[in-house]
Amino acid sequence: MSSANTAPTPAPQPEPLWQPGADRVAGAQVTRFQEWAADRYGAPRAVPGDPVASYTALHRWSVDELERFWQAAAEWFDVRFDSPYETVLADAAMPGARWFPGATLNYAEHALRAAADPERAGTPALLHVDETHEPHPVSWAELRRQVGSLAAELRRLGVRPGDRVSGYLPNVPQAVVALLAAAAVGAVWTSCAPDFGARSVLDRFQQVEPVVLFAVDGYRYGGKEHDRAETVAELRRELPTLRAVVHIPLLGTPAPDGALEWDGLVSADEEPVFEQVPFDHPLWVLYSSGTTGLPKAIVQSQGGILLEHLKQLGLHTDLGPEDRFFWYTSTGWMMWNFLVSGLLVGSTVVLYDGSPGYPDTAAQWRIAERTGATLFGTSAAYVMACRKAEVHPGRDFDLSRVKCVATTGSPLPPDGFRWLHDEVAEDMWIASVSGGTDVCSCFAGAVATLPVFIGELQAPCLGTDLQAWDPHGEPVTDEVGELVVTNPMPSMPIRFWNDPDGSRYRESYFEMFPGTWRHGDWITVTARGTVVIHGRSDSTLNRQGVRMGSADIYEAVERLPEIRESLVIGVEQPDGGYWMPLFVHLAEGAALDDALGDRIKRTIREQLSPRHVPDEIIEVPGVPHTLTGKRIEVPVKRLLQGTPLEKAVNPGSVDNLELLRFYERVARDHSA
Repeated sequence: MSSANTAPTPAPQPEPLWQPGADRVAGAQVTRFQEWAADRYGAPRAVPGDPVASYTALHRWSVDELERFWQAAAEWFDVRFDSPYETVLADAAMPGARWFPGATLNYAEHALRAAADPERAGTPALLHVDETHEPHPVSWAELRRQVGSLAAELRRLGVRPGDRVSGYLPNVPQAVVALLAAAAVGAVWTSCAPDFGARSVLDRFQQVEPVVLFAVDGYRYGGKEHDRAETVAELRRELPTLRAVVHIPLLGTPAPDGALEWDGLVSADEEPVFEQVPFDHPLWVLYSSGTTGLPKAIVQSQGGILLEHLKQLGLHTDLGPEDRFFWYTSTGWMMWNFLVSGLLVGSTVVLYDGSPGYPDTAAQWRIAERTGATLFGTSAAYVMACRKAEVHPGRDFDLSRVKCVATTGSPLPPDGFRWLHDEVAEDMWIASVSGGTDVCSCFAGAVATLPVFIGELQAPCLGTDLQAWDPHGEPVTDEVGELVVTNPMPSMPIRFWNDPDGSRYRESYFEMFPGTWRHGDWITVTARGTVVIHGRSDSTLNRQGVRMGSADIYEAVERLPEIRESLVIGVEQPDGGYWMPLFVHLAEGAALDDALGDRIKRTIREQLSPRHVPDEIIEVPGVPHTLTGKRIEVPVKRLLQGTPLEKAVNPGSVDNLELLRFYERVARDHSA
């Protein structure tokens, strides 16, 4: 038979690692929302027996009929507008979209709604866990009372809508109370974790000029106490706009001179008064990692975060009043803000303050067991660390209440999916999610009704027109492209602080493709509608025109038991050449001999691409990270291109500055 007449063989479809059962699909909030929205707003009806087609149709409608979708979401979640909105979206341009103009509301009021239910008032709103792993509950009624008391005290201190209130706090109930009290008053919240040094905190807080600082005397981590009295004293000296400092004695020390005592501010029995603010009134300021300059001070709105988080937590992660929501995070990472929003859907929020691996690598699984977590969120790095340490969560802990394990921070490698499936539970919904501090949400990730494929995110999120674009701004399928969002999301920044003409905001997201949000990640959108994340596009590896994300290299190399962590950099050189070193931090007892070097190269050649075999493999004492635990690639690339350390990186943004001096020496040796 002539090959010209032979139809091309279709690519084999991968088998899903997990599929939800019919009962789970039927009971999911997204299923019920779709049926309700079909009746009320003209959304497409679910396709019986085909949850993939159902979600695909719902997602298409949610981006084609953006205003109807967000209006439906606001009604479904019973968002309370004190003043009605004039229209859903006054201007759909990016940047500058104006959501729900005319509407007033309050985020904290929605976060505390469950306390008004007499049957729930005495149940836990928060479960606080420290390194003893013993849960301590804070009831809905107690949380509401403390917020009411603190909000009244903030008003007595002269805090008004728009004033900034800051927290130098670990992941403890006091941080949640302070955030909600600030939001109740209409103030703008901002926080840093207490493992940030003074310079790092000042790089952030000095930009926004807070009037109140909530600060701990120290914190406990890895079984040790870490005193922060001197750091707090420096913050007080260097933040001249402060009118009040509130002392939270986690280590039991007395309040320094002039500071207010936390207990005195939350002791009254006062109903909270919720300032009704415009939909686009600032709720909080988050910060970019700031590795190459001052961190961007990202301002998000009360209404935008409220709606986006209700959608994300209710429709995507399927959380509700019966759930216990645990995500390992710190107050210096957007996932803390996202975690607190679990209160919006009535879930009990689990706050863990401590080391992710103390007293052993299995710590987070133990906390999930002890708190009865139903959604357990962690980092991809933690999952891979558990795999390497041969932790057996499903064997050693009762995780029967966990219905979803979610990961973020970096792409979850295929081996991470397999390990969770094999070692936690075979019938486990694994949700790898991806978004950013910039939107304090996810672009793609969890959908309770969809199958899970190894190495893939389940789908783009509702209301998010996520695409992969080639360099000409054309969408591509089953090919690597730039992650773009072609329609506005309510939680996109309303502005950056101290960016009066909006130029820094536009440069950050809209310079490459004007009018379209370009996030800076390489992704593949598959023909099946799933999404694969390949890493940051600003640190792309480009050998002979073939592009590859660094995450793909890490996933392959770090399967080798000798490799604890790795860092790959592609360096364009002045003579037109391209140098691609791979830095490896070895496991204890391993040695970078010729045999290991050959195995690393063979792994990359066979599993990825012969063009991306590194030019050199260099053993390093460690891999540098941002303060929120992400590998630092761009500053290391700058060092290797000859930029002096003080210009290549903002020293307050990295976890170990001395480590970068090693890479600076490598750069010097290479250029010699």
